[in-house]
Amino acid sequence: MKKELKKQLGKGKHKRRKTDWKWVLQLTLLAFAISITLSFFTEIALQEASLLISSIAVLACIGIAVIFDIVAIGLTTADEAPFHSMSAKKDRVAKVAVKLKKNAGKFSSIFSDVVGDICGIISGTAGVYIAISISQLWDVSLFICTLLTTAVIASLTICAKALEKNFALEKNDYILYYTAKIISVFYRVK
Repeated sequence: MKKELKKQLGKGKHKRRKTDWKWVLQLTLLAFAISITLSFFTEIALQEASLLISSIAVLACIGIAVIFDIVAIGLTTADEAPFHSMSAKKDRVAKVAVKLKKNAGKFSSIFSDVVGDICGIISGTAGVYIAISISQLWDVSLFICTLLTTAVIASLTICAKALEKNFALEKNDYILYYTAKIISVFYRVK
């Protein structure tokens, strides 16, 4: 089995790609800039926030992470062929879709990894404020509140992402098209 697999993989189709260190550095700097900016505003906004506002912030972060994860899956699994056909007919949205699909790895990293991970970090920050609020409101141990809050946030995030996977896989071409449609408002392919 192992020899057969090596034989099949060794036929030249699966070349090892060089790591694009410039892209990795750009992505790291982008993630750092977005993360520090959003963390700063989250800390300021949630310092005096109520339990309700902190909870809404957590749900919003989970929602944003799920939406961007759907987009990442749609980009990486969509079929490029129909968009080439539409692009040949001068459809500018299709041209953006082709560009997105050709760079699906990079866009997937931005949508799923950068945005998704930052939303996770921010929802964790908001979770701390929720735990503190619950602890003070009902005079419960902060340790217990933090454990339970973390578990609830993690469970909600995992549940939401599990539910969106099939949707993203089934509707991947539509997801690519509508993502391209939104991006085409701001970007034109030359």
